Amino acid sequence: MKKYLLPQNGKFYRANLHAHTNMSDGEASPELVKEVYKGMGYSIVAYTDHDILLDRSQLSDKEFLALNGYEMEINGKGTPDWSNMETCHICLIALEPDNLKQVCWHRSDYLYAHAVEYRDQIQFYEDEPDYIREYTGECISDMMKRGREHGFFVTYNHPTCSLENYTHYINYHHMHAMEMYNGAEEYNPRVYDDMLRAGKRIYCIGGDDNHNRPLPDGGCGGSWTMIKAEKLDYRTITQALLDGHFYATQGPEIRELWIEGDELHVVTSDVEKIQFIPSNRRAKRFCAEEGKCLNSAVYKMYPDSEYVRITLVDHRGRTASSNAYFRDELF
Repeated sequence: MKKYLLPQNGKFYRANLHAHTNMSDGEASPELVKEVYKGMGYSIVAYTDHDILLDRSQLSDKEFLALNGYEMEINGKGTPDWSNMETCHICLIALEPDNLKQVCWHRSDYLYAHAVEYRDQIQFYEDEPDYIREYTGECISDMMKRGREHGFFVTYNHPTCSLENYTHYINYHHMHAMEMYNGAEEYNPRVYDDMLRAGKRIYCIGGDDNHNRPLPDGGCGGSWTMIKAEKLDYRTITQALLDGHFYATQGPEIRELWIEGDELHVVTSDVEKIQFIPSNRRAKRFCAEEGKCLNSAVYKMYPDSEYVRITLVDHRGRTASSNAYFRDELF
């Protein structure tokens, strides 16, 4: 009997889960961001301006969903030079459209660029003290935990650009997902496997992190998340995020994914390689014959593999990445 890992029914919706506008440090208005992404075939944009959570519901229509969110940055110390500073960035995407209270709020610090102009519009927990950010695993994990507890989908962003390594991110707990892709430049498969092998059961996403570059030419369409859901409404989409009904990609498509017996089946767009990457040395790669392409593959799952994930590679070298699927949750 088939068990579908991406739902058999529903539709794939193309989403950018990390976007900035001129309401923080971007160069395009929220309306222009919508126009550009909708014109590129996107159905969803999570508006994650730096440190300000504002209601974007007025941007949604029958063909486009705006998710409310914000990004927080926790900067290391020791150098005033931003280009060499270690930092950690996390996005919080509200699971409910009316969840507009920020967690980890500080009444006077951390806002910069145009975000300072919206300080008076921010809702927060007024009975809580100002939250002081510290660049430590304990503090960053606490921020992620508070995000989850207050109804947000929490993502860990661009570890490569942030100059972070294993000694940093292995100490971050309570995220839902990490950025496998950030724009067209950053691809983090080793980071994902490091976290999975350390016992973190998290998803992987793709997003553009578009800001500081003019639209529509720069920073758009480098990577995205394909979410499968029954309909394009706020709670259905965020539930699909919580359930892991999505994959991250730079272009290749995972069209079907199911398990039958001990075999994992995947159906794809035209690709050159399909790679099954488990927790141990049971990896397997399928390669197309010269001049041809692959559209499917089957992988036998071994009892000693804790998880397996899938990577596709197309003729341009672009990749797609599934979430990790854990054996004890499949059988």
